[in-house]
Amino acid sequence: MFQLAPSLLAADFWNLESKIQPILDAGVEVLHIDVMDGHFVPNLTMGPFIVEALKKHCDAILDVHLMVTDPDKHWHAFADAGADWISFHIEAPVHHHRVCQAIQAAGCKAGIAINPGTALEALSSMADFVDFVLLMSVNPGFGGQSFIPASLSRLKTLQAMLQTRTKNPFIEMDGGIGPDTIGPLVAAGMKVAVAGSSVFSATNPPAAAKNLLALAEAHYAG
Repeated sequence: MFQLAPSLLAADFWNLESKIQPILDAGVEVLHIDVMDGHFVPNLTMGPFIVEALKKHCDAILDVHLMVTDPDKHWHAFADAGADWISFHIEAPVHHHRVCQAIQAAGCKAGIAINPGTALEALSSMADFVDFVLLMSVNPGFGGQSFIPASLSRLKTLQAMLQTRTKNPFIEMDGGIGPDTIGPLVAAGMKVAVAGSSVFSATNPPAAAKNLLALAEAHYAG
């Protein structure tokens, strides 16, 4: 089934609970946590304590996206804090297969993320070992960016590539996804949409989330 994963990067941290609970009540089942180290990307964001706090007070799937140079140094803390999904970048200089296996052994779904400027062929050696692929539709590091139009054709190519693989991981997309882009992306094979500003910066975030879910459902082919 399709799932919407609002990114907490766009939420108001002064009132985090009051921003999250209404969108969960509106039908959201996944929360996306962007983790940045100030090195792999030029920004610093959330640590495991955010995941731990969320785990104590909500039943949402906690989707942790590690935009860090050394994911092997950090994933353990997020798994221990209660993360359900953990993705890290193909561009990170680590042993991707070993990190993926370790994340899965800890009871989490393991994902591999790929930047807009990286050839999809870079995923070929990992496609049979991950639970999902996180296809970036903006350059990582900051919220509120515009969707890169070429990402739709990349999604179609990736979907065709993954359908030939044994595991057939699902595709999550992140960056600039809103009412104008979600329909074609769902129709092309996106199963999880990360949406930050289009939900949390809306006048009525729960209504915005419901609208995105409805638009996705109208295009979802299963």
